[in-house]
Amino acid sequence: MTVQQVLLLLLLWMWLPHPCHTEMLFRRTPDLRPKSSGGRALGNDGKTIHRQKRGWMWNQFFLLEEYTGSDYQYVGKLHSDQDKGDGSLKYILSGDGAGTLFIIDEKTGDIHATRRIDREEKAFYTLRAQAINRRTLRPVEPESEFVIKIHDINDNEPTFPEEIYTASVPEMSVVGTSVVQVTATDADDPSYGNSARIIYSILQGQPYFSVEPETGIIRTALPNMNRENREQYQVVIQAKDMGGQMGGLSGTTTVNITLTDVNDNPPRFPQSTIHLRIPESSPVGTAIGSVKATDADTGKNAEVEYRIIDGDGTDMFDIVTQKDTQEGIIIVRKPLDYETRRLYTLKVEAENTHVDPRFYYLGPFKDTTIVKISVEDVDEPPIFSRSSYLFEVHEDIELGTIIGTVMARDPDSASSPIRFSLDRHTDLDRIFNIHSGNGSIYTSKPLDREISQWHNLSVIAAEINNPKDTTRVPVYVRILDVNDNAPQFAVFYDTFVCENARAGQLIQTISAVDKDDPLGGQKFFFSLAAVNPNFTVQDNEDNTARILTRRNGFSRHEISTYLLPVVISDNDYPIQSSTGTLTIRVCACDSRGNMQSCSAEALLLPAGLSTGALVAILLCIIILLVIVVLFAALKRQRKKEPLILSKEDIRDNIVSYNDEGGGEEDTQAFDIGTLRNPAAIEDKKLRRDIIPESLFVPRRTPSAPDNTDVRDFINQRLKEHDTDPSAPPYDSLATYAYEGNDSIAESLSSLESGTTEGDQNYDYLREWGPRFNKLAEMYGGGESDKDTS
Repeated sequence: MTVQQVLLLLLLWMWLPHPCHTEMLFRRTPDLRPKSSGGRALGNDGKTIHRQKRGWMWNQFFLLEEYTGSDYQYVGKLHSDQDKGDGSLKYILSGDGAGTLFIIDEKTGDIHATRRIDREEKAFYTLRAQAINRRTLRPVEPESEFVIKIHDINDNEPTFPEEIYTASVPEMSVVGTSVVQVTATDADDPSYGNSARIIYSILQGQPYFSVEPETGIIRTALPNMNRENREQYQVVIQAKDMGGQMGGLSGTTTVNITLTDVNDNPPRFPQSTIHLRIPESSPVGTAIGSVKATDADTGKNAEVEYRIIDGDGTDMFDIVTQKDTQEGIIIVRKPLDYETRRLYTLKVEAENTHVDPRFYYLGPFKDTTIVKISVEDVDEPPIFSRSSYLFEVHEDIELGTIIGTVMARDPDSASSPIRFSLDRHTDLDRIFNIHSGNGSIYTSKPLDREISQWHNLSVIAAEINNPKDTTRVPVYVRILDVNDNAPQFAVFYDTFVCENARAGQLIQTISAVDKDDPLGGQKFFFSLAAVNPNFTVQDNEDNTARILTRRNGFSRHEISTYLLPVVISDNDYPIQSSTGTLTIRVCACDSRGNMQSCSAEALLLPAGLSTGALVAILLCIIILLVIVVLFAALKRQRKKEPLILSKEDIRDNIVSYNDEGGGEEDTQAFDIGTLRNPAAIEDKKLRRDIIPESLFVPRRTPSAPDNTDVRDFINQRLKEHDTDPSAPPYDSLATYAYEGNDSIAESLSSLESGTTEGDQNYDYLREWGPRFNKLAEMYGGGESDKDTS
């Protein structure tokens, strides 16, 4: 029997469904060495020890996985040539799974597996075996290792790492374009048989896609697959072991394939002609409408650029591409006029911005359409002949002079009349006015360039038939200068001359200003109004002049101040001039011409007292006066507390300003005896309704002269009390007892009314004012009661 035949029989036997009976026989290894060289040694007790020779050779055990029998699976047998079959030897097993997974018959050496073994969990087990004497427990053979290898069977199907794959491929790809690669794994032993050899096949997705059996690469199987026709595909891939043969295990996965877009479709306008309308009043930049070309592609492949390529309105309109909506927005480029043109035609082109050269053969990636724009008539506001007006006028023109005219027209075909008006917010002073019919602007008030050089007006034009439709135009009025202002001193000059001045000495340099603004610039001339023996003016011809002395020495005692009239004139037409007066003081100066004092009274002051000391003294005096005035004012404004604090005395606490008194019956409020004697007021009496703060002598008033009317006397007293700042702000005692001589009313006192014979007319009391209404009612209301007894 040949070696090949033996191996074939061994393989067939391994595939049989019975347990593996592998028996390992231990045999003596031949002793090749001479006996004289046998190893001997002396023990500790001096006895000779003989080395035991090894009596077995070691090999591997093989065991099939996934045993399904009810008995323990036989693995193999251990046997030593020292075993005589009398049961004197004992076999011991240790290592991986010894005693649990693998057990050994200690008498026969048979090894069994106690349960089903999975090679995918562990492919081999390493154990140690030893044979010992059962009585002495001494090893008869050395301990050696052996391996139990688990033979694989095809018990695991191929699996994919993902249940669902997602892939994409560009549309219109050529046949064989790689889409994605899927890979399955098999847990079986790839080195033993075909259990782990995987073959791929496609179960769903034909005829669009195919898969390579060995690699699992999915490729396109049809040409020119169009995304616009179908975008999504679902492909099911099977992976089968055993090389794809019958009986092999298999697993499947799903691959969702999406066709990505390429620019294989040109843009197309849905209409060949588009009609749009716009009012003629639409301002520049107004969007009229939009056009849109459809593109079956997506993303950047569908991006379109719009342009106007032809037509009679290329200069009137423009088109802008809206990126987010992919629309072309047509806007107004220039103002429209219905009366000029009513219809425009445009040719608009839409073209892809990203063209793929591979698809040039599909045709031009652009399209065109015709856009017709109709201009609608509206009632337009008036139009001025200019966008703004500038008028120049001299400031000395007469009232009512026309300074300029604005012109406007109605652009509509009806040509409605125009009415003009001024916006008064731009002419608050109403200096100008406008003729409503012809637009002439004229002055209504005098002009003054020195007050306002420019006037910015706003003129409003409105149609008479439609006043709400208006137009404004700015009008700028420039006021031209006229020489109508005389020059004056530039500043106020404080001029002095020293007592020891010499003739021809400069004491002041003067200059002038003029509100006018002549074209040639300002030019002033200085001169004296009359010949002056003391001073003279020298013109510097640069709009300044010098004041010089004409004699030596000046005296403050004789004349302390000189007035020098200076005539200032300009050179414009008409010539304007004015006279300014310089006040020149005579002052005492030192040897260097520095002023020391200018008043004559200063000569009386001590020579050793300087100007600084005088100023300090004056300041001290002013401060003391201010303190005294403030102290007196504060003392006067202090509030006076009432003397009577009782809340029960209501009569004395009520302050009334309109009570005229109760006549002779009211004797408790004040002492009416004072009314009988005018001299009693001179007596020193204290107020009873306030706390007395200080004692002062009452102000004496001169007695009324003899033969003075009572009315004059009372008016005089009223005036004195009304204007007296020290009088309290409430009712106080006022004496009206003195009636004067030869009065027609005689005595006003009710105490003597009983002795008066006859009726008297007291109506004149009402003419004296509200203060005497009470007396008029008491004495003028009827006849007096008389005692007839």
